Amino acid sequence: MKPRVRYLGRHLMVKGEYADLILKGLKKATIRMGIIKPRYNEVIIHSGGRPIAKVHIKNVRYKKVKDLNDTDAQLDGFKNKTELIENLKRVYGEIQDDDIVTIIEYELIQRLDNLPLEDPYLGLDPADIARIALRYLSDQLSDIEKKVLLDLTRTNSIRKTSINLFKTLSKRYIIRRILKKTIELLKNKGVLRGEK
Repeated sequence: MKPRVRYLGRHLMVKGEYADLILKGLKKATIRMGIIKPRYNEVIIHSGGRPIAKVHIKNVRYKKVKDLNDTDAQLDGFKNKTELIENLKRVYGEIQDDDIVTIIEYELIQRLDNLPLEDPYLGLDPADIARIALRYLSDQLSDIEKKVLLDLTRTNSIRKTSINLFKTLSKRYIIRRILKKTIELLKNKGVLRGEK
């Protein structure tokens, strides 16, 4: 039977125990069971209920479990293939030698665990603020706020979103206000954290 293809969007979830390895640059890949195709080159990694890093996907490879090696394991933050296989079994249950895995290699673009508080947008792009807000605050946002944030995920531009939604540049203040409100909500919720 041919394995089902799953797609990776803008968000990649990892267990909390791997956050430090990612932030220290020791975990440079994630190995997942099945065929996973990323839709984007940049994704936000979430761990422990909050975003921790923005990464660029460098390479995606597909292998059978039996063809994994120590190098693959080390990219994923494990000592060797044996430790990696044990972890895969713990997460996925029973696995077979001929099962397909996806190796998604990435490089760290931006740490999101310790953001600069002096920057009004915490050093984040409008699109990243919008993506994080839509993920963590959907129940706290009005319809217009969701609409603005969704458009920002596509444009990454306050100017373009103002023209798209309000047909004028003079309404940029509305978008800025929504961004600042969502940042405050995300900080209050502990999702975004500033420098210590």
